[in-house]
Amino acid sequence: MKLTPKVILEGTRLTGKTDLAYALNEHPRLVGHRKYRYHSPLISAEWSAFSNEPWGRGLLNFAPEETELAMETYETWVRLFELQRYYSWIVDRFHLSTMAHQATQGREFDFTWLEERLKPLNFAIVLCTRTEDTFEEARAERLKISANPKQYVSLEPFIEEQQQLRVLAAKSLLPVFEFDVTRHNPDDVADWLDENDLLTL
Repeated sequence: MKLTPKVILEGTRLTGKTDLAYALNEHPRLVGHRKYRYHSPLISAEWSAFSNEPWGRGLLNFAPEETELAMETYETWVRLFELQRYYSWIVDRFHLSTMAHQATQGREFDFTWLEERLKPLNFAIVLCTRTEDTFEEARAERLKISANPKQYVSLEPFIEEQQQLRVLAAKSLLPVFEFDVTRHNPDDVADWLDENDLLTL
């Protein structure tokens, strides 16, 4: 049977979302056994696509005057998913992260319309988390390679965002699996998707 998993990875910084995205994008239980290497679509709302500068504005942190642009972007993504429903998609941050960030700016968004369209396509959310006492160690590792170390000065915003994302995930219409990076591995995601009939459509 053709594998068509559709996974949205959510989580604050330092929770291994991107590493997990790459791992799932090559996991044989999600994309099949391959005789040669190629990739399935891997997209991200983190890209600073709304401004011509590194770490600029995008689908998560858009400015108030860019709201219409952001909503049209979400509409475009979900329509693409609907048009290519028998494809696999790995999404590194999406609407929950948008709601979490925008809420810190005093702006509330309701993405029920989006989830109502994603649910029939078998989209699922994997919420990447870590225990609070491991953030310090994760920061130390990230600082070895980060091109923007100033964003890691304080860990408190990440801990707060993690809790906020948990609250948002609990309200989601989509199936949710909390992936604790300190104890889970990609096989656990594959098991969960399989057990919940989310690998095919």
